[in-house]
Amino acid sequence: MAQILVRNLEAEVVKRLKLRAKQHGRSLQSEARLILTQSAGVSPEQARKTARMWQKKLSGRKFPNTTALIRQDRAR
Repeated sequence: MAQILVRNLEAEVVKRLKLRAKQHGRSLQSEARLILTQSAGVSPEQARKTARMWQKKLSGRKFPNTTALIRQDRAR
């Protein structure tokens, strides 16, 4: 696995990260890893895979036209 070093973080940022880690029952390193992982999002291939899965699950189903309901809601 790769490693990164983040230099010159403000003390307040580190303090908030430590507090957040403590609230979640994780180490500072684990909290930072989770934040970075979530921030990076999913890969394009994973997004395509998920889209294909939902297309397959929903194929053949009929859905009502909700345009009128949306317009009514927007008019409120």
